[in-house]
Amino acid sequence: MAEDQDVVGRDLEALRRGIDDLDAEIVELLSRRAELSRRVGALKQGQGEAVFAPAREAELLERVIRLGAGALRPERWRAIYREILSASRALQRPPRIAFLGPRATFGHQAALQRFGAAAEYVPAATNPDVIGEVERGAADFGVVPIENSTEGPVGETQDRLVETELKVCDEVTITVAHCLLARCAVEDVRTVYSHPQAAAQCRRWIAQHLPDRHVVHVASTGLAAERATQEPGAAAIATRLAGEHFELDVLASNIQDVSNNYTRFWVVGPRMSERPTGRDKTAIVFSIRDVIGTLHDLAGVFADARINLSAIQSRPSRRKAWDYVFFVELLGHAAEPHVQAALRAAEQHTVFLKVLGAWPLQAES
Repeated sequence: MAEDQDVVGRDLEALRRGIDDLDAEIVELLSRRAELSRRVGALKQGQGEAVFAPAREAELLERVIRLGAGALRPERWRAIYREILSASRALQRPPRIAFLGPRATFGHQAALQRFGAAAEYVPAATNPDVIGEVERGAADFGVVPIENSTEGPVGETQDRLVETELKVCDEVTITVAHCLLARCAVEDVRTVYSHPQAAAQCRRWIAQHLPDRHVVHVASTGLAAERATQEPGAAAIATRLAGEHFELDVLASNIQDVSNNYTRFWVVGPRMSERPTGRDKTAIVFSIRDVIGTLHDLAGVFADARINLSAIQSRPSRRKAWDYVFFVELLGHAAEPHVQAALRAAEQHTVFLKVLGAWPLQAES
């Protein structure tokens, strides 16, 4: 038995030495990569190019996942390279990223998932304020929710995107898992703070487990967690990250009514993604004349161009009562000639048409 343990010990030590040797090689290669990133940053600065290049990063991640197929799952490669790319951007100039604050909100989680730990983060009071931070130059990019898989589109984001000159340049989708957080037991909870959408996504759980509690809506799940620290008998519906950040206990986890609950966020900045990758999306918004068949004719323009419309939603216009605007996502990049031609043809059927942005499709897991 002792001899077997000695053999295992020697084998383990040999494997660890091999790992140490590989770590030394990895550090050397990452150091060389960092130097190249610095040089890329200097060239970009000289040409006035942005540090964040969504198309380039999407192609890089697809290549890494393809090269590493079988060794690690795609999401593991993405997690590793998220931080490598984040550190590389920071060597050039750390981008400032606005999100719905305070920290530990789902918006913060989405921003971290896209830009990594090396970015500088700028919390904003509301989602429209996130866009405002970018408009006034306090942030380089903003991360705003556009759609939840159970509650649908986020109207305040849609309305603000119609007004702004900023463009959508990327997107990120996160799994939404709600927790009940507090510094007291469940039976001692008297008030529950929550963002309205979070409360709506947990309405059945609340009715079953906290039927007579007062639910107070606040601007974000992070603010809900912050409020829960400030009064006895208060709880929050928020992220597990918020529980860690505000030192709250997790009284219950995964309390959302629908287990497959996702929120899609858009990254907005001064311009859309820098170029087509061959796997892109474009978002547009338009309003149409009140004429029978206009929407059908407009859809036909894209069908004739063999452009797939992946999403279409209507929303009341803020310009005129009983008037509607339509938000459409289509496959293809707004810079591609066939997409540009289709958009020009579509304009003939609209009162106004605006390109909200274009970005590379997220790689499949």
